[in-house]
Order: sequence, then structure tokens, then C-alpha cells
Amino acid sequence: MLVRDAMTAHAEWISPDISLTEVARKMRDADIGCLPVGENDRLIGMITDRDLACRGCAEGADPNTTKARKVMTEGITWCFEDDDVRDATRRMAEKQIHHVPVMNKEKRMTGILSLSDLALRAPTDLFAEVTRLVARDASRHASAPLAH
Repeated sequence: MLVRDAMTAHAEWISPDISLTEVARKMRDADIGCLPVGENDRLIGMITDRDLACRGCAEGADPNTTKARKVMTEGITWCFEDDDVRDATRRMAEKQIHHVPVMNKEKRMTGILSLSDLALRAPTDLFAEVTRLVARDASRHASAPLAH
């Protein structure tokens, strides 16, 4: 199966200069957990809901004045739309990431591939790998003491 057959198509990116409040609203309105960040026609990073919480809120950033650039994850791991979904899954596992932008041969973003996409659309033989990726995060949470 090719990545294009599993990805979420028509992903958009945001400017690194929008506020964290705007980022959060875009995520909320689109019901998504990450946004690619682009500048000068190139992807430069990703910002996730976790970035907003851990690098934004937890560090005391003012969401109205702090820009996406300040909390985004720099350096993009991406894949081509005609890559095999197994290769993309392996790359996600190696990098311990949940989302990768998908590019065409002209290096234009055509979508996003997420663990959710893989769980819903990937071949059943990838189920064990996807489950392992999700379980890795779940095990971190299970071992942490709950605050009361």
C-alpha cells in the first residue's frame, strides 16, 4: 500500500509567525493535533498539541504574543506519497513521532500521515507495529503516578 492511500489529504501549513492562540484555534476548529509550519515555500517544522502544552503553557508563554516558531519542533521528517506505507511507519517508529507530512515528487505537501490514518487504513499486517507505537506512549502514561 502506498502512503497516498492511507494519508489524510489536503493538509495545510501555518506561518511560524502566528500566535499560539491562533494555532490552538486552528487545531480545535479542524479537530487535529498537529500543524506543519512553513516559511518561504518550505516546511520548517511541526507544531503539535503537545508542543503547545509542554513548550508553551508549561513554560509560561503568553499564548497571545508567543509565536508558533518559539514552540514548534524544528526539522521535518517527511515521506513521499508514493512511498510504501511500511517504510513510512518504520520511519515514524524510529523518530518516535505520530505525524509526518507527505510530499509529492515536486516536494509539495499533499497530506499528512498519522498513526490514526495507519490504524484506520493500513494493511492488517502493520497492525502490530502501529499498536506497538501507540502502546509505547500508553506505557509511559501507565507508569506515571496519578495526581489527585
